Amino acid sequence: MPAITNRYDFVLFFDVENGNPNGDPDAGNMPRIDPETGLGLVTDVCLKRKVRNYVELAKEGATGYRIYVQEKAVLNQKNQEAYTALSLKAESKKLPKESDEARAVTAWMCENFFDIRTFG
Repeated sequence: MPAITNRYDFVLFFDVENGNPNGDPDAGNMPRIDPETGLGLVTDVCLKRKVRNYVELAKEGATGYRIYVQEKAVLNQKNQEAYTALSLKAESKKLPKESDEARAVTAWMCENFFDIRTFG
């Protein structure tokens, strides 16, 4: 996979009528509303989840398009995959202290997981 060399920002406008595109779990899943304008809000987390779900369905586990952040997933198990693939010993939940090893783990994760590569 070639590295993304530029930053890309985008705006997504969509219209929802009689729906709840991004409920607030702290408010009984009521729609998120901007108090100043009265318009609905959709968080970046919600948008990222929508992108992750689309990629997961569209790419069906193709190489380089796995999804790191999933519901009920134990991320440490996915981290361990990188250490195992690179024959490194995972001593903690953090990146290795050796900079070359840390770069190798980061590169492996970016190669294999779409959402790490895309969202950081």
